Amino acid sequence: MIEKENKHKILILGASGFLGGSLYKELCSYFRTFGTYHSDNYQLSKNKHFFQYNLEEDDVFEILNIVKPTIIISSLRGDFSAQVIVHAHLSEYILSHDCKLIFLSSANVFDAYSKYPSYENDKTLSNSIYGHFKIKIENMLLRLPKKKVVIIRLPMVFGSQSPRLNKIAQSLKDQTPIEVFPNLIMNATTDSRVSQQIHYIINRNKTGIFHLGSNDLVHHDDFIKEIIETLGAKKVILKNVYTTNDDRYLAVLPKDNKLPKHLQSLSQEIISELNR
Repeated sequence: MIEKENKHKILILGASGFLGGSLYKELCSYFRTFGTYHSDNYQLSKNKHFFQYNLEEDDVFEILNIVKPTIIISSLRGDFSAQVIVHAHLSEYILSHDCKLIFLSSANVFDAYSKYPSYENDKTLSNSIYGHFKIKIENMLLRLPKKKVVIIRLPMVFGSQSPRLNKIAQSLKDQTPIEVFPNLIMNATTDSRVSQQIHYIINRNKTGIFHLGSNDLVHHDDFIKEIIETLGAKKVILKNVYTTNDDRYLAVLPKDNKLPKHLQSLSQEIISELNR
């Protein structure tokens, strides 16, 4: 316990969500880890390491002043404008405290580039509202001292309790069509893998931009079909969605900030992990 006391104090904003919850599970045994949750939750309200937080109404400084984190992980969801304001406040806080911010961003910051996969130092450009919003926060954070910021760009994230997998399972149960994008070339990851990778980034005191997706690229329809196969479904209705006539890339690959081999993955390993 003494060792744990001397290490980082981590605050996960959005710790009751899918990815935030996975991060909390991964980190809480090694660091003094705190988290926020949005909706009323009796179990979490009794946990002294959790704070109820509504990003549109509550002041994040109140929680920051109680926890005094050395690392903040932002895994928030919710109103985009409110999130931009919260990250402006977080930027203010880390500038005046011994604290680092790890921001979970998205491959969508590159969704305007469809001809090739994207690397860490490529210029961001998006056609989507979601991508624009992530770029806005990234640009704000990139103006801060480099040693205080980690930007994690994620492709599609799966996991045994992921919203994506739950949606597929529900569609199979209801016999409703599952949308697949045959022209979309992507990479993917799982919540547990991302949590291990972020744990490594914290331990090694890394900073900068990281692309945490599988090393190989797959077509969206093939990948989803393989997932369906692992779920053992017999009757499947697939709905092919063509947004373009040509292949379109939405994939984030590492070039400059590569993690060690044991933390890298291939899409086949991600499918296997979902099958456990």
